[in-house]
Order: sequence, then structure tokens, then C-alpha cells
Amino acid sequence: MGFHSGEILVQERAGVTRAAKDVGEGILDFIPPRAGEFVAQQAFAIAASVHPGGAVWASVIAGAPGFMQVTGARSLVINSMPAAGDPLIENLPAQAHIALIMPELSAPRRVRLNGVAWIADGAIQVRTAQVYANCPRYIQKRRLAGAFTWAQARHSQRASMMSPKHRALIAKADTFFIATDHPEAGADVSHKGGNPGFVKVVSDRRLAFPDYNGNSMFNTLGNIAINPAAGLLFIDFETGRTLQLTGRAGIDWNQQRSSSVKGAERMVDFELDEIIYNSQGFPLRYELVRYSPYNPA
Repeated sequence: MGFHSGEILVQERAGVTRAAKDVGEGILDFIPPRAGEFVAQQAFAIAASVHPGGAVWASVIAGAPGFMQVTGARSLVINSMPAAGDPLIENLPAQAHIALIMPELSAPRRVRLNGVAWIADGAIQVRTAQVYANCPRYIQKRRLAGAFTWAQARHSQRASMMSPKHRALIAKADTFFIATDHPEAGADVSHKGGNPGFVKVVSDRRLAFPDYNGNSMFNTLGNIAINPAAGLLFIDFETGRTLQLTGRAGIDWNQQRSSSVKGAERMVDFELDEIIYNSQGFPLRYELVRYSPYNPA
């Protein structure tokens, strides 16, 4: 499918051009049958979307397995909406960039679909441009422990700074999702995982986290190299609390800094513009089985 200039820039600087090319050959523009079967079995997906003003957000959409339906080689229908107060619907007034990642936490494994989306007939309609599987590194294994209805997720709070409860949620997180967007190539959403504490709260408006060894494509960092707008999503899988942040991210290539963080190949800094907290933003409950064996200890 080819990489855009930002991805190529980061791949070259990281010295993984050949590896990226090999992995990139697995990117399709259609949904193969096995991927379609996988998608239909999932109970939630993470979506990246872009506000008309340029802010990038990561959102979670959940439903009973089958709420996502492959309706054609390049089309997907999502028959569910995010919790009240989530910006996703506002970000799809017409055809707009979208990226989806469907992680199966019990396996663990994941599939990604990037393309465009719009709202029609009470559902999110998606047309794919990129479809590919990802390695399961850094996914913490969890088992489904319960589910609630979206009717309980009716109260969200917006702020411009992180409060103590926001900071505490981030400090204990072993997983988050990051959404980015390239103005022409489109949106991307990626999973990031590590042992609790791998995301550092630097101040009430700044975070920092390590970039561990991955698939060498650098979809996230490649987008950031061109467009710093980014959105982060933290989910407390035990309580259903969600934290959505939008702001700007930057790559720090300083080896002295990254060498002080176990497993880090580089560091990423994030500066907050706006935050949305929802005490019941995720209707599923998961129990931790074990941390990924790939997490730097």
C-alpha cells in the first residue's frame, strides 16, 4: 500500500526501512474473510476521528458481538454509538477520516481498519482503505467479567487540566490507545501497553511515555512527524471509567533520555488541550489474567 512521507522519515531515522517494507506488504485495502469473522466476534472497538477544527480524539464503541458487520469487501457497518458526550459523532458530519482497532484481550490479538466513515441509518458506515493484523505484543491478557448498558454512561465531564483522579487513573494504567491523523493519508489508532506506571504524568497538562520496539511501520509516529495533533484514551477495565485526551504529541530522539527508561527506543511527549472524563464510559468489565511477557520489566 506504500507509506507516506512521515512514516518513511521515522522508519529511516530508526533504521528499519527494510523491515517496514516487509511488514507493509501485509496491508490490504479490503477485508479478507478471516478478518471479517474476527471483527464480527468482537465486543468493542477503538476509533480515531478528527474534529473539523483539527483536534484528534480516540473513542470506544461497544456492543454485543455482531454489532460490527462486514457488508462488502471494503465496507463495515457499526450498529452502536459511543457513550453520551463522546466527540466521535460530532466528528463525522460527512465522510471523514476514521481508524479502528479491534483488540481481543483474551487471545490476545488485534485487527486494524483505516478509511473514511459517516453516519447513515442510525449506524456508522465505514469504507476501508487499509486493513491489517498486528502482532499481540504489549496486550495485557484479560477475561470478560461482565457487561452493562450504555444507558448507565450518561455523564461526562470536560476540563483543560488533569485533576488528581485523572492523574491516578493514568498512573495505574497498563494500556492506552493513541489516535493520530495525516491530512491526506488518513487517521490511525494504535494500542500501547506496558507495566503500570509506564505512562508518566509530568504535570497537570503533560504526559510522557516510552516508544517500545514494535512492527517497524511507525504509523503513529509517522503521523505525528507531519501533524502533532493526537488523542489518547485510557480505559479502567475494572470500573468502566474512561479518560479521553486531545492535544499535541512530539517525538524525542534523545538517546540519553530514552536509555533511562527500560525498553524505550525513544520517548513521546504529549501536551493536553482538552480532556473528557466519564465514570461509566465503557460498558464492559475485564479481569486481568496476566501482563504481556513482552512488557519491559
